[in-house]
Amino acid sequence: AGPLAALAGVVSPEPVLGAGLLGLARAVADRYAGSLADVLQLAVPPRNARAEAKPSPEPLPPPDAPDAGTWERYVNGAAFLGALAGGGAPRAVWTALPGPHWAAELARAVAATLASGRGALVVVPDGRSAARVDAALTALLGEGRHALLTAEAGPEKRYRQWLAVRRGSVRAVVGTRAAMFAPVRDLGLVAIWDDGDSSHSEPHAPQPHAREVLVLRAAHDKCAFLAGGTGCTVEAAQLVATGWALPLVAARDQVRTAAPLVRTIGDGELARDEAARAARLPSLAWQAVREGLKSGPVLVQVPRRGYVPRLSCERCRTPARCRRCAGPLEAPREGELRCGWCGSEETGRWHCQECGGFRLRARIVGARRTAEELGRAFPAVPVRTSGRDHVLDSVPGRPALVVSTPGAEPVAEGGYAAALLLDGWAMLGRPDLRAGEEALRRWLHAASLVRGQSEGGTVVVVAEPTLRPVQALVRWDPVGHARRELSERAELGFPPVSRMAAVLGPLDAVGPFLAEAELPADAEVLGPVPLPVETPVRGAAGAGGAGARARRPGDPPVGERWERALVRVPPGSGAALAAALKSARAVRGAAGVRGGAGGAGGALAQVRIRIDPADIG
Repeated sequence: AGPLAALAGVVSPEPVLGAGLLGLARAVADRYAGSLADVLQLAVPPRNARAEAKPSPEPLPPPDAPDAGTWERYVNGAAFLGALAGGGAPRAVWTALPGPHWAAELARAVAATLASGRGALVVVPDGRSAARVDAALTALLGEGRHALLTAEAGPEKRYRQWLAVRRGSVRAVVGTRAAMFAPVRDLGLVAIWDDGDSSHSEPHAPQPHAREVLVLRAAHDKCAFLAGGTGCTVEAAQLVATGWALPLVAARDQVRTAAPLVRTIGDGELARDEAARAARLPSLAWQAVREGLKSGPVLVQVPRRGYVPRLSCERCRTPARCRRCAGPLEAPREGELRCGWCGSEETGRWHCQECGGFRLRARIVGARRTAEELGRAFPAVPVRTSGRDHVLDSVPGRPALVVSTPGAEPVAEGGYAAALLLDGWAMLGRPDLRAGEEALRRWLHAASLVRGQSEGGTVVVVAEPTLRPVQALVRWDPVGHARRELSERAELGFPPVSRMAAVLGPLDAVGPFLAEAELPADAEVLGPVPLPVETPVRGAAGAGGAGARARRPGDPPVGERWERALVRVPPGSGAALAAALKSARAVRGAAGVRGGAGGAGGALAQVRIRIDPADIG
């Protein structure tokens, strides 16, 4: 309401925000208690005049419907493709068989949707996965039928591809997280691969998750939905449990044929194993490596990168701390010692503050140290590493040792002959509600790169065999694990059965904010509790200095004491909770502007809200 200001000028005649995208942005803003402006900043890429001046190619006619191919291995797999080709809107949670065929299977689902005259959107967690689906689509359909939207493309090429989708020249999109808002015309299928990967969660406000955005799009556009992965998240299991989607799985005989043999090593076996006491690898692991190297490469997954990420006193086991900021000391490579928080090098001879000892021992051994140990044990075999600093896309099928951190495993030609999953306690012991689910997801991802049991593929996991995630890996039953997790969370009232919001802010700000918010009557407030004081990332200007920044977007400012409260509501009240928090933040934000940043209103205006937090402890 009110008078409108006159336009000062038109930057571009190109329409980039249609009614469909605007409606989706409003729905996402309401779902995550955010502002429309924040969502539009995520949905519409920055303008590039050079790309805008180039015309987009003419759209190609719809292709022929593909045959089922490897979808025949799944119960109702061929029927799912047939429904897409016939213009239907099936919704499925797909538990993919291990092996290299998942990218080609996604490509066939896209081709079947294009054959019906509709568009398709596929969201994957990283550029390597996008490149595999891109290659599969090109091999199946040829050039010019799909667009690849990833950050690696650069701003001009990415905007040119985005404009081709917006103009209707291209009906299929494959991309990473930001592609969830791609303006595909006549949308017939939205698909997400590996929805449990943290890369699907947007770090910038209002921090939407790609899976939930695609669920909104499927409901709004009445199109098909496909959530696929070698594992199964609790959220995907809930979609099946509520009847919103149907399971798309293979029969057990197909699973036994495609999956490798999984063997476990628990604490009892480690205690009785002479080799395990002298080194990190027990006898069974050494045997698996030796046998695997006879026929191909062997994958070794290590949960920690670096050389020795954590150190402690050899005599009293007290963690080694930095003398400047009390951060944990680490050895990035042999002969070096520095702080993992402030990055300062430990000069002089270190000594323990508790017992006065001068010798250090490794609490956690990283991928680089593991590669060094394996290189000494197998001197005639090449050792390659893949991690955050240098990620390998693929390795040849020749005998070699490939040491990788979780998520950075390269694909081996013909598959790995064996795989070792080390230090399972490091992933299972994290104080996180999703620790077991995340550990199983990473193990399944690595094990799916190994040859099937019929070809001699073997996986050895060093973890307690009685734990539920380990048993799910041995049986290759991610769906059963997700169902059990879902039932337990339902009993405890944890997400995704309930809806939850995290409210963060400075001390004495969260409580008054929640007191003034008109929360639903069935809302339950947990906390607030103090958060650990954030430390700066390595290379920042001092601990809490002017150039210091938090480790992740959305974390509290460096050096400030913040607290967090969790607000939980039962199913059906999630929209009311988001609306109440959004309204309260708008009111307090306006009060903060009127009162100035230094007053109480300014402190309350700093309160941050996250719906469905990924980490609730």
